[in-house]
Amino acid sequence: MEVTQKVALVVGASRGIGRQIAIDLARNGYSVALGAKSVSDASQAFPFPPDPNSSASTVNTVAREIQELGGVAEAIQVDTRNSESIHLMLQKAVQINGRLDVLIYNSGAIWWASVQDTPLKRYKLMQEVNSEGLYATVQAALPYFEKGGWKGRIVVVSPPIYSRFFRGKTAYAMSKVAMSVLTKGLAMDFERQERRNMAISSIWPATAIESAATLRTTAQDEEQAKDLRKPTIFSDAILAMLNAPTTTINGQLTLDEDFLRSYTGMTDFSEYSVVNGCFPRRIMPKRFPNLEVEEQQDEGRRLDSRRLNQSKL
Repeated sequence: MEVTQKVALVVGASRGIGRQIAIDLARNGYSVALGAKSVSDASQAFPFPPDPNSSASTVNTVAREIQELGGVAEAIQVDTRNSESIHLMLQKAVQINGRLDVLIYNSGAIWWASVQDTPLKRYKLMQEVNSEGLYATVQAALPYFEKGGWKGRIVVVSPPIYSRFFRGKTAYAMSKVAMSVLTKGLAMDFERQERRNMAISSIWPATAIESAATLRTTAQDEEQAKDLRKPTIFSDAILAMLNAPTTTINGQLTLDEDFLRSYTGMTDFSEYSVVNGCFPRRIMPKRFPNLEVEEQQDEGRRLDSRRLNQSKL
């Protein structure tokens, strides 16, 4: 089956930000494939829709939400720690929809603590779900973009690169920054290979966004809700990115608020505040380091390990 509208695969779409991205993509005419580990029988969900930040929200309930809004959605279970599961997810998404136009990777594992207080198993989990899961998903998706004539977008939920981000959460930062490195590196690949209709970019929240994690903190201190924004700011920013020219967004590591301000001209973000009349504290820097160097275009001698006889990969 091939659908006429554009097709988006959202990985990590069971709740919170991922759910909102999927719903808003559907509202804007996309056929949406939803990938996540948690599944359920959506027909038995009560109340419906469930709390979007609770474990009752799964890809199945999100798909039902979209369908009841008149949209097209398909739930697919996936374990992003398993490459075979990832390949099957991509295969099913394309079999159902006939194409792939947009890939959004929102799946993530989190543990914020010092190196001493981060067990190796936590570190490995974050590497598997965050950086390795992204790499495996992107690599599995590229052949489908190639079949589509290299016309597509990839959006990664990962931060701009700066040193303060490493503080107090080194293991987590290692996995998330690696995701941003993939964004920068693949963007360069697209440029070198003259795939002008492909773009990959990363996006991160400028302020804390309401989620399952923030609900635990606001349950202890209701005042903290004043510093939260609704996840709609994130989905609105992603929609704006998908509508922007590839030359504008390819390789960008940006923030939701900053992109909406610079690209759409938005200046009033009050509609996104969880508590009316409050102005959430920005948790990200105002400016970020420039990662480019004076010799940016000097590649020296290109090396391709595939052509080296010594390579055992």
